[in-house]
Amino acid sequence: MSLLSRAAVIGGGVIGGGWVARFLLLGVDVTIYDPDPDAQRKIMQVLDNARQSLPGLYDQRLPNEGQLRFSATLADAVSSAQWISECVPEQLALKQKVFADVQQHCLPDALLASSTSGFKPSELQQGSAAPEQIIVAHPFNPVYLIPLVELVGHSASIARASDILETLGCYPLVVRKETDAHIADRLLEAVWREALWLVNDGIATTEEIDNAIVYGFGLRWAQMGLFETYRVAGGEAGMAHFIKQFGPALAWPWTKLMDVPELTDELVKKIAAQSDEHSSQYSIRELERIRDKNLVAIMRSLKWTNWRAGQLLNNMDQKLKQTPTGAGQLLQTINRVIPSSWTDYNGHMTDASYAEVFSFAGDAVMKLIGANQDYIDRGLSYFTVDVKISYIQECHQGDGVTVVTRISDGEGKKLGLEHALRNDKGELLATSVQLLLHVDLRARKTCMPEAPVRETLSRLARSHQTLAAPF
Repeated sequence: MSLLSRAAVIGGGVIGGGWVARFLLLGVDVTIYDPDPDAQRKIMQVLDNARQSLPGLYDQRLPNEGQLRFSATLADAVSSAQWISECVPEQLALKQKVFADVQQHCLPDALLASSTSGFKPSELQQGSAAPEQIIVAHPFNPVYLIPLVELVGHSASIARASDILETLGCYPLVVRKETDAHIADRLLEAVWREALWLVNDGIATTEEIDNAIVYGFGLRWAQMGLFETYRVAGGEAGMAHFIKQFGPALAWPWTKLMDVPELTDELVKKIAAQSDEHSSQYSIRELERIRDKNLVAIMRSLKWTNWRAGQLLNNMDQKLKQTPTGAGQLLQTINRVIPSSWTDYNGHMTDASYAEVFSFAGDAVMKLIGANQDYIDRGLSYFTVDVKISYIQECHQGDGVTVVTRISDGEGKKLGLEHALRNDKGELLATSVQLLLHVDLRARKTCMPEAPVRETLSRLARSHQTLAAPF
């Protein structure tokens, strides 16, 4: 699926580890170079978190995991990579030296992507014999979950990078003109400066500022941006009304964005102490896991409305999806990993989630026979009228599962299905027998399917009559 098969990551810190996780779990082979003797431990911990969270975003199984290799030298790490992510500390001279070394050993058509949050491509390219190779691909932590990547640089190179990132489930945002800190970090810097002043002046603590975000505009910003949010705030009259009403406030001395408090030892200690007290009951790894679960839940919720990041996930599901053929064989209707949102306080999959899995399996059969969204839009569909679920073994978050389905009845208005849910060991977890009837959505009564659907279903059902039940 991915346009990328081999990547290298230089620097295994928070961002580097995040790139490794996204590449690897989307089927890309990754080689890492980091002289830090503790790099492997740190990266494997990031990978553990990513393996628990990233598959939960999708309703399809991810590709087989890529091969991971730690290299002793930079030259070896980059020698065959198509994409090289530079993730070293934010020091311009260091980044320039790394790129100079990389270009001595990398493929001539490799993309050299800096994760810098502030430097411009023209600064990174100084002294390079092939400056068009070096671009900015600035991600956001955690890289394996947050889809945004800001791209800046040579147009042909960022066009290639954009195509690759899309196959990795990212949202590439091409920055029109290079500028310090690109787009997103310039916005974040403004909020950060104001937050420092609020703490410095004793107006709010770090916890109170965070609460203003997570209980307020942060929830809005998770699904609408700054301008769209304010457009809605303008009511029926829209953005023009909002600006007319609130625009004059921009001239009032509400903020100190043109200034910043001196980061004295006293202010640094004050901020650090308040922040530590705010979340001292959790380790960093625990906070990362909590963050990841929350992000998965928020982003999955947006799938139902096919909205922004949710639309991106739905598009990725379509790329990952393998359509069952069905002729003369049982149908594999589900192939996925169980997300944390489907589990209860015991870590077991909930009863409702078992029903949801089998419902999705029934939806897959409907699409296979032609009762898809276009068919529904024409006012026709199938409704479940009877279902029986037998629970056999526990299912947990992170378990890989498949559902195999047999069409037991496909005559007239009926659609009878037999489903078996199994884990990757082949163990039977649950079974379901489902009966659906074809309905006219406008009349709210049963009716015969349209000929193409009826004929396809009848043909598949006849071929399944000779097959044993899946359980």
